[in-house]
Amino acid sequence: MYKLLIADDHPLFREAIADVIRARYADADILQAEDLESAAEQAEAHDDLDLILLDLNMPGMHGLNGLMQLRNEAPTIPVVIISAEEDKNTVLQAMTYGAVGFIIKSLPRDKMTQALEQVLAGQVYLPSDVIRSSGSSSSRRRQDENQIPPEMLNSLTRRQLLVLERMASGESNKQIAYNLCIAETTVKAHVSAILRKLNVHNRIQAVLSAGNIDFNQYLKR
Repeated sequence: MYKLLIADDHPLFREAIADVIRARYADADILQAEDLESAAEQAEAHDDLDLILLDLNMPGMHGLNGLMQLRNEAPTIPVVIISAEEDKNTVLQAMTYGAVGFIIKSLPRDKMTQALEQVLAGQVYLPSDVIRSSGSSSSRRRQDENQIPPEMLNSLTRRQLLVLERMASGESNKQIAYNLCIAETTVKAHVSAILRKLNVHNRIQAVLSAGNIDFNQYLKR
């Protein structure tokens, strides 16, 4: 049975998220908080929490400072940001500051359920539409700087390219395994090989670097 904390200052949204959780995990133990202070108190009192769903703009947050504070006070509890914010830089900063996911509040119910499944399974969740968007000129410059060199992409096998393409679309290992008709353990092996060949440290870096790759170009070879 999962235990989750929903920290958001809007009661109706807290209830809406709780409904999504209960529809998938009927026995889930759901706690609620309306500001950062009460969220921190709940996290301290319940160190067995499986996940904190944290609103980016509720009282006490001061943007991502609240995320950093909560991560410092409860470093063992995974935190997912839930926000109406769709700025790519904000998403990337949240992941840099220790969030394991970023869920857009406008996400359809089924997609939100998939996002929760993904993070509860120990994986990260990134909004693929936001990550793949070009954004401002400064964002484009940073993305160009992080772009994977062609020789690194050419070092990937066709199967590894297919896995990377689905990673960049926000799919979990389980989803990738199903869609490519391979075992989940095989997907994990491919992911490890991809990280090694692309010289990146984690899945997030690989996904961000792969944001604007034309996979068709490499899959045709």
